[in-house]
Amino acid sequence: MIDGQLSSNHPKYHSPTSEEDRFLWLRLLRSRRVGATTFHRLMQEHGSAAAALAALPEVAAEAGVTDYRPCPEQVVRSEFKAASRAGARLICYGDALYPKALYDLPNAPPLLWALGRIELLARDKIALVGARNASSLGLRMARSLAKELGENDFVTVSGLARGIDAAAHEASLENGTIAVFAGGLDIIYPAQNQQLATDLRKKGVILSEQPLGLQPQARHFPMRNRIISGLARAVVVVEAAAKSGSLITARNALDQGRDVMAVPGHPFDARAAGCNMLIRDGARLVRKASDILEELTPIAPHQDDLPLAPQTSAPKPERGLRDTAKLHQAILRRLGPTPIAEDQLIDDLKTPARRLAPALATLELHGKIMRRAGGLLSRN
Repeated sequence: MIDGQLSSNHPKYHSPTSEEDRFLWLRLLRSRRVGATTFHRLMQEHGSAAAALAALPEVAAEAGVTDYRPCPEQVVRSEFKAASRAGARLICYGDALYPKALYDLPNAPPLLWALGRIELLARDKIALVGARNASSLGLRMARSLAKELGENDFVTVSGLARGIDAAAHEASLENGTIAVFAGGLDIIYPAQNQQLATDLRKKGVILSEQPLGLQPQARHFPMRNRIISGLARAVVVVEAAAKSGSLITARNALDQGRDVMAVPGHPFDARAAGCNMLIRDGARLVRKASDILEELTPIAPHQDDLPLAPQTSAPKPERGLRDTAKLHQAILRRLGPTPIAEDQLIDDLKTPARRLAPALATLELHGKIMRRAGGLLSRN
């Protein structure tokens, strides 16, 4: 039961409507070898968590796993009790409160534990990430960006790590910020951010897909990073080494069709190497918050304006707008600073010229791409 690609980003099954259903969803997700993608596949194939749980032993046997047992019920009861003590709320895939941007992810978290001002999940979000051993200038930049973005009604998203993450959360507490944990949301990591986590519970939101009480391990951080980038309209990297978790988040963002932006740094500073690489490869250079705001001028409705709940069908006009937005994202992902021929873009995207032409015109009008001599195209 290795997680594989889903056939659709929006599985056609209903969110749980009773406490029993929520219990079964959590039991299915906590069962051995069931990750997010496998969860969605099982729900698509069997229609309910109860049916999927009943089928698990046979599915496991077909994969060569004998004597398979789903997650014990007592484990799930204990998790619900721990959540109740912490005051956490369970948000299920398809719920009205579930962040709509996450429906874009083929491995979207089926369940999220949340603490704090959950209404912030419905607002536009920008992720600010960067180095743990950030420089003074980097910290100042993170605080400045977070504060001004908050004043422009954006919620900041980050991971409560030392350095850039913590600075972004602190500066945006009054206007809205979301911290995504790699472990259980009752496990503060690093411990030095205990007070900041307390403030977040009151003024922001803490999110985690992991069981309460789980100590974060290295393998949990890439999973956490996909949620950080998935929640946001754009990911801004303030400082990052050439090999860092922040660059993993940036790669996730590109795969998810999000904008990636970066603050440049001195070529001799290793903490700036990752940001400079991103800018070299086509990321928007950020000097101040207005650079981010200009890039996010909408060319299509915001994701949270679209009816993406998995159990309902979108009206045809809005689905068309969503398809257009996806095409814009695909074009921007394919283009970089090096010009390529329009015919090559058509071939790469496997999209008819009659559909690509108006999309290119729109992006060109909004300054997203440039048409150069000979009809070559590049990202602006």
